[in-house]
Amino acid sequence: MPEDSHLPPGRQWKTLDKDLGRISQLELAAQYVSRPMVGLGVALAFMVIVGLTAAMLTGSGATSVVIVAAAVLGAYMAINIGANDVANNMGPAVGANALTMGGAIVIAALCESAGALLAGGDVVSTISKGIIAPESVADPHIFIWAMMAALTSSALWVNLATWIGAPVSTTHSVVGGVMGAGIAAAGFGAVNWSGMGAIALSWVVSPVLGGVVAAGFLAFIKAYIIYQDDKIAAARRWVPVLVGIMAGSFAAYLALKGLKKVVHIDMGSAILIGVVTGAFSYAASAPYVRRRSEGMENRNKSLKALFALPLVISAALLSFAHGANDVANAVGPLAAIVHAVDAGSFAGKVSIPTWVMIIGAFGISFGLVLFGPKLIRMVGSQITKLNPMRAFCVALSAAITVIVASALGLPVSSTHIAVGAIFGVGFFREWYSERRRPKPVGGRKLAVEERRRRKLVRRSHFLTIVAAWVITVPAAALMSALVFLLLNAIFV
Repeated sequence: MPEDSHLPPGRQWKTLDKDLGRISQLELAAQYVSRPMVGLGVALAFMVIVGLTAAMLTGSGATSVVIVAAAVLGAYMAINIGANDVANNMGPAVGANALTMGGAIVIAALCESAGALLAGGDVVSTISKGIIAPESVADPHIFIWAMMAALTSSALWVNLATWIGAPVSTTHSVVGGVMGAGIAAAGFGAVNWSGMGAIALSWVVSPVLGGVVAAGFLAFIKAYIIYQDDKIAAARRWVPVLVGIMAGSFAAYLALKGLKKVVHIDMGSAILIGVVTGAFSYAASAPYVRRRSEGMENRNKSLKALFALPLVISAALLSFAHGANDVANAVGPLAAIVHAVDAGSFAGKVSIPTWVMIIGAFGISFGLVLFGPKLIRMVGSQITKLNPMRAFCVALSAAITVIVASALGLPVSSTHIAVGAIFGVGFFREWYSERRRPKPVGGRKLAVEERRRRKLVRRSHFLTIVAAWVITVPAAALMSALVFLLLNAIFV
């Protein structure tokens, strides 16, 4: 007889409901625990498929084993780029509620892949922009292990940064990895220290420049649109201008950075392309904004609707530009290994095989879908509160800052620019709100709790991210040196 058979029917059903409730809670708990394992399983499956594909493309033998191992590491690196780097492009749009998380992931995956495959550079400096002189590493086998160590360490560091919730520069991770392996292989004299100095300078220049430009645009929007008596009329006048600036900036950026595979374009031509594109975009957006704003109420909520579509377009363009410009840098060590194995030598520049670019493109998409939401949320909503106007300023700053830095010959990181722009927007809002707030009566100082409540940028995230930026190159270099020494001890 069942244990509860002696109970009245109503009590039996209540007992059964409680038991089913406990079972459903256990199932939910099991799903919550196993969810991260699904992502890891899919990522591992992708890396296995990449390894098998590389094996079929390269045949058999000892050299094939090296290429297969490098391809798997390249896939691992690409997954980590998708999990970390892409958040900087999509985070502001998601944080401003202009895009859902699902929509952002779909747009970013498509645009990143398209940028990598259609406009990605087909020639890359194998030693990460001249950080290590190729002639300093005399033995091709030593060179291969150095590149393997660089790929492993940079991927591990980006993985660790993603886990702790810090957006870092994947290019700087690769540079640090190459530098560490180069030092371990050929000593400190092999490093181009002036090049490393320029990269260290970019740690400061990138976020500061991005923050200043973003804050400047937000100040303009506040003064000429938000705080005008007739907000809608002001928006009709200035939103098309801002859209034209955005389109022109991205056109110049893509012409300069993203179309190397198609045609080489100098700075003057890129700026001319940007000006023409900006003018056409202004002419096209003016009637759209006028039509969209008809019947809108004279309040800030209406302005957010006018900025939503330009923000989504700018996020998509940022992702395309990132795929075109940064994926080649990420798979550079893999391309260098493939070239060294096939040719039996190494060179300062090598062509990237199509299958290597495909690994980079699909790996970024997998990494974004599986592990990207965590950092997208952090960048979009946990540093400071964003709305479409503020997020638009961040995207606009990212494109303009890269153009200005390229014209000045300054090496900059798109990751540092985007996150620096978010900080710039947040700190500007703090300063602006403090300036507009009435002074305490009698000159009394505010309580500590009240001052903390008025902070609009989370200091804990600020300190964590800056610390991660500062230690990226040395941490990746140290890990790479250790991995190289281990590989060298085992195989040489």
